Amino acid sequence: MKIVRVIARLNVGGPARHVVWLTAGLQGVDCDSLLVAGTVPPGEEDMSYFAAAHQVEPLFISEMSREISFKDALTIWKIYRRFCRESPDVVHTHTAKAGTVGRVAGFLYRWLTPSTLLGRPRQCLFVHTYHGHIFHSYYGPLKTRLFLTIEKVLARLITDRIVVVSEQQRREIQERFGVGRPDQFAVIPLGLDTQCFADWRNRRQIFRDELGVQSDEMLVGIVGRLTGIKNHELFLRAVAILKDRLANEKFRARPEYPSGQPAWGGGVRFVVIGDGSLRDSLEALAQTLGLVADVIFAGSRRDPENFYPALDIVALTSLNEGTPLTLIEAMANARPVIATEVGGVVDLLGDAVSENQNESYSVRRRGVSVPSDDVEAFAAAVIRLVEDSELRRELGERGLAYVTCSHSQERLLNDVMALYNELLKRRPLSTGARPSQRSLETESSATKPVKII
Repeated sequence: MKIVRVIARLNVGGPARHVVWLTAGLQGVDCDSLLVAGTVPPGEEDMSYFAAAHQVEPLFISEMSREISFKDALTIWKIYRRFCRESPDVVHTHTAKAGTVGRVAGFLYRWLTPSTLLGRPRQCLFVHTYHGHIFHSYYGPLKTRLFLTIEKVLARLITDRIVVVSEQQRREIQERFGVGRPDQFAVIPLGLDTQCFADWRNRRQIFRDELGVQSDEMLVGIVGRLTGIKNHELFLRAVAILKDRLANEKFRARPEYPSGQPAWGGGVRFVVIGDGSLRDSLEALAQTLGLVADVIFAGSRRDPENFYPALDIVALTSLNEGTPLTLIEAMANARPVIATEVGGVVDLLGDAVSENQNESYSVRRRGVSVPSDDVEAFAAAVIRLVEDSELRRELGERGLAYVTCSHSQERLLNDVMALYNELLKRRPLSTGARPSQRSLETESSATKPVKII
C-alpha cells in the first residue's frame, strides 16, 4: 500500500508529531509511507528535528505555507505531479491548508487522466483529518464563511473519509457547521508514544531546579504556542486574580491554613512553556499585571519528559481546539489538568462529577473544565486545584489510567490502518496493492468501519 501524507508545515504542536508518528509507524512491509510538508514561517519553531529523530525524511514543498497566496497554485501543481510519480493508494491530508491544496491536487489527479474519457478515474482514496478547525475564533466572518464553503465543497467532491479526533469535534464539524455527510466521518482519537514518560516519578525536580522553583512550591504551567488562539492572556489575568486572593488575609486564614500559610508549605509559581509571535506582548502584560516575580517564560522546550513531571497543575486556555496533545501528555505524567470547554476537551476530561454554580467551573472525571474565555471561573478553578491535594491526586491517577488505555501509539496506528483497509476493500484498486503486515494483524477490525467512540 502506498500512502502519501500531506501537512501544511511541521511547526511546534500536536499535528506535526501526529503525522510523524503515523508516517514512521506505518512504514514497513508492503506499506510505503511518504510525508509531504510545507515551510514553517518566521516566528514559529520548526519541528523537523522531531521527524529526523524518528527517521522520517519529509518531502518539502517550499511554496506551501499556512497563509493564502498566489503560490498556492504552484503548490497544487507540485503536489499533483508528486501524486503522478507516486501513484498512491491513499492520500491523507492533515490541517486546513494542506487539506485544501492536497485535495484540489487530488481532484486533478483523480480526473486528469486519459482513462477518464472512458469514465474511469484513477482509483486513489482521499482521507482528511481535522486536528482542530478554523470555523470560529481564527478569522473574521467573511473569511470564515469562505473557508467553510471550501470545506463543504471538498468534502462533497473528493473526500472518501473525514477523520476527527473526538466525538465533540464530529458534532461541531458535521452537525453544527454542516461539513460532509454523517457516513463520511470516523472518530480516531489521538495516540502518542508514552515511553519517554515512563520514569516521570523520578524526574520532578530536574526542570524545577533549572527554574529555581523549590520543592515545596506549587508550580502551575501552560504549554503551547504563544498565539492568539491559545489565549494565554486569559491565563495571565487568571494568575493576577489568584495572586490577589492568595494574598488576602481572610482567604489565607481559613481552617486549611491554621498557621496562616498555604497547606502545601510554600508559594505558588507559574510557568509559560512555549514560544511564538505574542511572547513580547505577553511578557509586557505580565509586567503590567505585576506578575514578573510570579510567572516564568521558559520558551520552547524539547524535553516534555522533564517539564511535565515538574508541574503540579497543567492549564489550557484555548479558544478553539481539536484534542489538545498537551493535555494527553500531562495525563500521561499523572498531572491534574484544567482547561476551557472547547473542541474535544470535554470528551477528554469525561463526564462532570460535580459543578460549582457560584464559580462556573466543573470537576470532571479526569480534569476541571471552565467556560471559554471566563477569567473569573478559570481563576476559581485553579484555586480549587491548588487547595485540594486529594482532588489533584485523584484526577492525576484517573488521567494516567485513561491515557494508558485509550491513547497509545499502537492503538492509533491500528485504527488508522483499519480505516485504510476498510476503504480499500470497498473500492478495488487499479494498482493491485497487497495488504500490509499491519493490515493482516488488524484484519478483524479492518472488515468493518472504525468504531466511533
